[in-house]
Amino acid sequence: MSQVAKVKTLDYPNDHESKKFEKIETQIHGNSQDASFWVANEIAQLIRQRQKQGKNVVLGLATGSTPTKVYDYLAKFHKEEGLSFKNVITFNLDEYYPMKSDSIHSYVRFMNEHLFDHIDIKKKNIHIPDGTLDKEDVRDFCNAYEEKIVQAGGIDIQILGIGRTGHIGFNEPGSSLKSKTRLVRLDRVTRLDAASDFFGLENVPTKAITMGVGTIMDAKRIILMAWGEGKASIIEQSVEGRIRESIPATFLQHHENCEFILDSAAASSLTRINTPWLVSECDWNDKLIKKATLWLSEKLDKAILKLTNEHYNEYGMGSLVAEIGSAEHINLKVFNELQRTITGWPGGKPNTDDSQRPERKDPYPKRSLIFSPHPDDDVISMGGTLLRLVDQGHEVHIAYQTSGNIAVFDDEVIRFLDFATDVQDDNKELEKKLLDARQFLSSKTPGQVDSPEIQKIKGFIRKGEALAACRYCGVDEKNAHFQNLPFYETGTVKKKPHSEQDVQLTYDLLNEIKPHQIFAAGDLSDPHGTHRVCLQIIYEAVDRLVKEKADWIDDCYLWLYRGAWQEWDIADMEMAVPVGPKDMERKKNAIFKHQSQKDAAMFPGNDQREFWQRAEQRNTETAIKYNQLGMAEYEAMEGFVRYKFK
Repeated sequence: MSQVAKVKTLDYPNDHESKKFEKIETQIHGNSQDASFWVANEIAQLIRQRQKQGKNVVLGLATGSTPTKVYDYLAKFHKEEGLSFKNVITFNLDEYYPMKSDSIHSYVRFMNEHLFDHIDIKKKNIHIPDGTLDKEDVRDFCNAYEEKIVQAGGIDIQILGIGRTGHIGFNEPGSSLKSKTRLVRLDRVTRLDAASDFFGLENVPTKAITMGVGTIMDAKRIILMAWGEGKASIIEQSVEGRIRESIPATFLQHHENCEFILDSAAASSLTRINTPWLVSECDWNDKLIKKATLWLSEKLDKAILKLTNEHYNEYGMGSLVAEIGSAEHINLKVFNELQRTITGWPGGKPNTDDSQRPERKDPYPKRSLIFSPHPDDDVISMGGTLLRLVDQGHEVHIAYQTSGNIAVFDDEVIRFLDFATDVQDDNKELEKKLLDARQFLSSKTPGQVDSPEIQKIKGFIRKGEALAACRYCGVDEKNAHFQNLPFYETGTVKKKPHSEQDVQLTYDLLNEIKPHQIFAAGDLSDPHGTHRVCLQIIYEAVDRLVKEKADWIDDCYLWLYRGAWQEWDIADMEMAVPVGPKDMERKKNAIFKHQSQKDAAMFPGNDQREFWQRAEQRNTETAIKYNQLGMAEYEAMEGFVRYKFK
């Protein structure tokens, strides 16, 4: 079967009317894998077409996490279907400056590892900005780079990602529409986003060589890809906003053959997805009615029960009023639905009517299994609920999916080495190990991969902190399961794809515990994707159990939590657990047990606050939103969405 036949059709509104606010052609896929396949397939088709014509294809390539699946598919097409790249010429968008080509941070190395080493492209046809040049030679190199693109016939397809500031390539806010390949100074936000890759902001280069906006705009076709909720806001501004230099991606509105390829999360802020009633008539269902009513309530700053027919009509929901009968009917329906999501009994309340509650009353007590991607995600994201489950007598297990070892600062290791040195009591073998570890750290360069011994020590540090948090929360230490999933254990920010071994370890743990409820991180904005991979592993293990008809799986609920990086929308929440002032203090104390992550996290992402501060604010804001909608006033709330087994 050809690759074309395998491409899935789209499940999102794609007609002209629904896209009337969009100034750039957009295509939305259910997930990044399907979207990446679509892009790779288009590239492969063009390569094959040009081969038949005896012509070359010129590709503009991007780096970063966004295009990696596209490159994986292209390499797969070469290996499994014989797709040749001998007629392909490539020009990469950018490179840090200065940057040695063999550095783990260089885009030369990135492209070799992700694509070039796996295909039959001619080395002479590969062009990447040179980060090793003397500064006085950069201008001439950039001019020559532009000339080489022209001599090759111009770029046929330019692949782009998008930065949080709306930058394309390294064209930061303020870049002009006519800019060409040049040396640029990097914006602080861009450097902050890259800081975790470089193990600290101080190690991130302040400059880069990049193709200009004008160079990109000269491409015959442009494909910009974006995945995840973290890109939703800047995508909405780029696609639906006005053109402005402060968001360079908006310049793409000028291009006649530009398309944004998005997954559903990155597209979630587009009008046709977020508020479809503003663009066309809707097919109203319960989920959409709830979302629209809560949106209207927030828009008008009115409690749900105060909305009128006129309010609904004014904001494009007249058909909903006509269908349901009146605003009062709609309001009461949504108010009752929202009220039923609130429960102080996340494990179910025994001896009571559970027909209007998110969790079942039986069995009681339950076995609850909480999956934590990193050793502190459990208490950060659902610490209040975890404490409530323990207090109400449930058997709580916690599965720490990864060691989290790369998130430990070297200074923390040295502190533990000092302690171990003082207590080792003339153990010569241990003394030598400690000395070797100290010597490694003293000569370690920025971004260098830790030795296996250092990785092990960092893992022990985080394991000890997790056990301390368990003890504080009242979770039996024997119920703490340290999975150390293999996909994570690379010692670098870049992880391996998850494998059968990861799924089997999770499958075995589930079958061992046979939980009545599972909690897992649905917080997919983790900038390095660990949460996303960990969730996928759980899904695969659970789906296997469902297919095998495991005797316990039908009696199990799977709840998804958020909090470390973002929060669920109120409209999506299916269970909201109030957290009182005392329990909020207990939750923060549990987070504080993870001392290596206190004060400064190795990977803070785009939010420089400590994780306890983020969690406290998000939980408090959730309670405020419920109150503003007309619900009871609580100190804080943790929200959950239920994953329905297939």
